[in-house]
Amino acid sequence: MLLKIKKVSRILSNMGWRYVIFRSGFEFKKRTGLLKKKFPLDPEFKSFYTLSNWRNNARPFFFNSKEELQFKLPLSKQLTTDYKKISEFEYIFFSSLEFKLGDDFDWVTNPETGFKYNDKSHWIDINDYLEEAGDVKFVWEPSRFSNIYTFIRYEQYSGIDCSKQIFAEIENWIGKNGINRGPNFKCSQEISLRILNWTFALYYYRNSVNLTDDLFAKIQHYIYWQIHHVYNNINFSRIAVRNNHAITETLLLYISGTLFPEFPDAAKWKTDGKRWFEEEIAYQIYDDGTFLQFSMNYHRVVIQLLTWAIRLADLNGDNFSEVVYERAKRSLLFLTSCMDKDSGWLPNYGANDGALFFKLNDNHYRDYRPQLEALSYALGLKWQHRSFEDANWYGLNQRNNSEEISITNGYTAFNKGGYYVFRQENSLSFIRCGNHHDRPSQADNLHLDIWYKGINILHDAGSYKYNTNEDTLKYFMGTCSHNTVMLDNYDQMEKGPRFIWYQWSQCENVKTEESEDTFTFEGTIKAFQHINKNITHTRKVIIYKNKPVWEIEDTINGKPEGIMLNQLWHTCYPELLNIDALADGNKIVPNVHHGFHSVFYGKKEVCTELVLSVSGNNIKNIISIKE
Repeated sequence: MLLKIKKVSRILSNMGWRYVIFRSGFEFKKRTGLLKKKFPLDPEFKSFYTLSNWRNNARPFFFNSKEELQFKLPLSKQLTTDYKKISEFEYIFFSSLEFKLGDDFDWVTNPETGFKYNDKSHWIDINDYLEEAGDVKFVWEPSRFSNIYTFIRYEQYSGIDCSKQIFAEIENWIGKNGINRGPNFKCSQEISLRILNWTFALYYYRNSVNLTDDLFAKIQHYIYWQIHHVYNNINFSRIAVRNNHAITETLLLYISGTLFPEFPDAAKWKTDGKRWFEEEIAYQIYDDGTFLQFSMNYHRVVIQLLTWAIRLADLNGDNFSEVVYERAKRSLLFLTSCMDKDSGWLPNYGANDGALFFKLNDNHYRDYRPQLEALSYALGLKWQHRSFEDANWYGLNQRNNSEEISITNGYTAFNKGGYYVFRQENSLSFIRCGNHHDRPSQADNLHLDIWYKGINILHDAGSYKYNTNEDTLKYFMGTCSHNTVMLDNYDQMEKGPRFIWYQWSQCENVKTEESEDTFTFEGTIKAFQHINKNITHTRKVIIYKNKPVWEIEDTINGKPEGIMLNQLWHTCYPELLNIDALADGNKIVPNVHHGFHSVFYGKKEVCTELVLSVSGNNIKNIISIKE
């Protein structure tokens, strides 16, 4: 009982009364059946738009129809291959994995495990964390309909009509997913993405003969009831989740209210959605441009959503409060500061579920440049790198503006988020040393990423999966997969259930210096509080400007006797590394283990894990790169 009270107290301390009160009320309504009444099963068909009415009165979108789009690019081998696969019902999951689903896929079976969810159950009764089911994201991924961009881009560059294929998939999904039934109504963000992607397809094929009156009637009925679902469950994302889900869902309400004004409650959706979206952007993107989820991938999700928001508001004669544009611009500054300028890759830092909502190019999943360029143009900023395809689809181009988002060498600090970036001509050093005012997803404070000549020499492991065995979850979410230190097998924070951490690590102090030859970073965090309340970890990093050398010193104060200090390094290029380490004046040699990393969600690969272990409180080492 005492342990339970302590954990409730920690949740209250971390999350606040608003969260606790909402979750308690939500669970009460769920268990008593009150919640279900807001989400009727298979509601009676309603027609709010006829096809001719919509075609003649559709509100401005990125384009009015495919006939309006004039840009063309050479048909690439990559796009041709992707199109052929998906035409044969071989779906690409998370930009990497492939599953042959077949032409009669039921949309509720996890292709990785074979587990089939009950498509008749009310969504509230669906358990999306069943061990035997595996990761529910493998069910949600095809139901997002992100694959429509492969079809549409292929048609744009080949001239081959793909409308029949897209509409057949949408109609098939509608026929197998009753409204508010099954796993595909479990997550309002997934619903929101589905509607945005269907809307993109409707506008592209606005004049298509394959968009019939009957099919359009079905689609508009389903769009309405899915928006109805999102609106009536919006507080779950705004209070219980409070991350990119809330930004996606509030934006969906604003966009739907803007583009489909004939829907009942459209004006309310638009007004509330806009206000809530502005609130979420102001809350979730800190004033230095960093993001409360402490994740590069989830920050890119927000970049894409901001591009939709700003562009569609502009096209429809509307605008947001100034904070939206300000935080969008600062997000660009932060992400480009962390980006390898040649590849467009960023550190694989923070939770990464493989999300890339609107893939409008052939570039690698880790390349952020296409999305950053599109938002730059939406904000009227110059883009100094090569151009990409995405901006064309949004009807955006570089304007005559002298202000640009540029990448410069030197030192950049993002103190609110706790990121410190040191850039030289051939190297990039990325250090995380932050406070946690908002819920962390990974125990990774004082992680160090090193890039040299475009190669991520010392990397972050990524996420792999959100629903897998306990040991694997601990590895990827915990301290073990990051370039920092552990005490014995203890993480920096105490792990709770699912995505919960107790006793969050906090930054106590950061000092930086620059000389003619070096940058110096020194940061101290309070961590390992579940071992001893007085433990602090100080990391000092000296970065040489004219040679690929890093000096790292880790000191633990307050460490109990008998507990080992383990300094961890993860690399796919051990042959390029020299590590010279000392503890108490004695040279120590790293133990070499198999570690893991995940560039793509759901795909685990082996890497080299180097562990320097000492019984004392201090380790000093010099890491250099062989040329």
